[in-house]
Amino acid sequence: MQKIITIGVYGFDEQSFFAALQRAGVDTLCDIRRRRGVRGSQYAFANRARLEARLAALGIRYVHRLDLAPSAALREDQHRVDAAAGVAKRQRETLSPAFVAAYRRECLDAFDSRQFAADLGEGAHVVALLCVETAPTACHRALAAERLATELALPVVHLLPEHPA
Repeated sequence: MQKIITIGVYGFDEQSFFAALQRAGVDTLCDIRRRRGVRGSQYAFANRARLEARLAALGIRYVHRLDLAPSAALREDQHRVDAAAGVAKRQRETLSPAFVAAYRRECLDAFDSRQFAADLGEGAHVVALLCVETAPTACHRALAAERLATELALPVVHLLPEHPA
């Protein structure tokens, strides 16, 4: 691997999402969502079957990494924090400290970055971590990317929509 990219779904439309991946030179997309679907017809392109088909047509390999997806209980805890603060999921800017600590404990403590890279193989040079939130600071993908960057000495680039919805 040469570089880690992160990308969310919210704020992109279908055309700008795939164009951003192509501009970044992504050759492998790692979907780190537990549920591989997104509500809303404007985000149908990010539902598993459509996403896999479009990536294949673009020559981008699709990999699902459930080991990097937060548990349903952990996501629910974050939803409660968001609700208490009056913040809608799509407007969240940061994760709660409790979520960050729990995600690191549940997903990253046993995560082996070198094995992750080996599993992706020689053809994975620019790897994108996919979830849904617009802001990387509001999503576990930034935590996973930080871990990979630190342990593998790789640069990280967060792709953001030009005009978030």
